[in-house]
Amino acid sequence: MATRTRRSQRRTEALSRERIVEAAVELLDAAGEGGLTFRALTERLATGPGAIYWHVENKDELLGAATETVVAAALAVEPARTPDSPTGAPDSPRDEIRAVALGLFEAIDEHPWLATQLATHLSRSPWGSVAPRIFESLGRRVRALGVPEGSWFVVTSALMHYILGAAGQNATNARAGGGGLDRDEFLDATATAWEELDPDDYAFTRAVAYQMRGHDDREQFLAGIDLVLTGIAATHPPDA
Repeated sequence: MATRTRRSQRRTEALSRERIVEAAVELLDAAGEGGLTFRALTERLATGPGAIYWHVENKDELLGAATETVVAAALAVEPARTPDSPTGAPDSPRDEIRAVALGLFEAIDEHPWLATQLATHLSRSPWGSVAPRIFESLGRRVRALGVPEGSWFVVTSALMHYILGAAGQNATNARAGGGGLDRDEFLDATATAWEELDPDDYAFTRAVAYQMRGHDDREQFLAGIDLVLTGIAATHPPDA
């Protein structure tokens, strides 16, 4: 009996929950949610289903753990240092918010399945671990900006919804490939269609259509973050 227990412990240690979640993320990245099955997972990990069920009860738990892992890594991103930044200088709350936002943007871009999972968590289980983790990360920086307590929820919610909405839409656009087109072809086709709209009904849309071609999604996203942060600063100045 003692020998069997030791062998069971060795298998449990060798196949940790962390390794299972890591393999799940790999499968999700490669084939999306449909590609994440316990059969595919056992093949990738070269183990039996019993060893996996020891750590994870079902697919929903596995998807949740994968989402938590990717989000935690995204939120741990440090603000980028510029050449004129003093070594060891403290980062401003604004810099930290931009870093958090960019970390989430890049995580959603790198993991195509993440946007859907985040939307699911926010709409079906906002009390779970993912939504509060993101909200807490942003909220602490919002408080540090000097926003009054009565506006913490509204301001943090606005930031969170912009970040996840814009990043999710960007990921969708990047992979839309309308009719098999790549991103640049898709944007060019869309811009061309806008330029052909009725000039009386769509004067503004026609005027900016050319800007869609070749724009940088990352720069556009950060420009939006700066607009939101500028609005926060104007509405809630630190000495207010």
